[in-house]
Amino acid sequence: MADKAGGAYGTKAADTDFRKKWDKEEYAERAKKRDLDEKERMQENEERLKQGKRPRKGPKQDLPKPKELMQQREGSLDLDKNLNKTMVVQNPGGRGAGQPGFYCEMCKRTYKDTTGYLDHINSRAHLRAIGQSTRLERSTLEQVRARIALLREKTKEAANAKAYDFDQRLAEVKAKETAIRDEKKAKKKAQKEKALAEELATNDPENDEMAKLMGFGGFGSSKK
Repeated sequence: MADKAGGAYGTKAADTDFRKKWDKEEYAERAKKRDLDEKERMQENEERLKQGKRPRKGPKQDLPKPKELMQQREGSLDLDKNLNKTMVVQNPGGRGAGQPGFYCEMCKRTYKDTTGYLDHINSRAHLRAIGQSTRLERSTLEQVRARIALLREKTKEAANAKAYDFDQRLAEVKAKETAIRDEKKAKKKAQKEKALAEELATNDPENDEMAKLMGFGGFGSSKK
């Protein structure tokens, strides 16, 4: 049985050496730095508001220095790959991948729509995270000439294709109009022949035989 004057582990009851010791100077320095950062953030937000910009909410992040200029994306973002599809949400209540929306693996952030995701992909923070700056490489004279030649060739091909489509469409419209006119003429001719046959049969029954000889026998007479 443990001694009444001692603790359960054979130490004195008043001995608290096993507890964690806090470095008061270290935490005082941290608090001082946090207050200084907050003061700088408030001053920066005042300047941003004067310039018509949104204030910065969180602490300023120390982004890595860029290693290269902004580069063109090699592949497509496939923003519409899940359009009109039903998906099972793997992580509905947590953070990170598996939530509904568009997830940035580099920055560990999720965006609910394509607009926010594209803004983030093109933002300075994301570019700095992947080691790129917001500056573009200056094109040389040869690159500009090659680009202009490529655009001219594409424009020429598009114009030729459009002209071909226009000619084909015009021919189709003309053929359709011709068919409609021929159909109207045939219908009108048939109506005239029918009216003539009925008129001959009505005015003189003896002309019924003549109408039959003329090919109007199928129309018959209006008399009973």
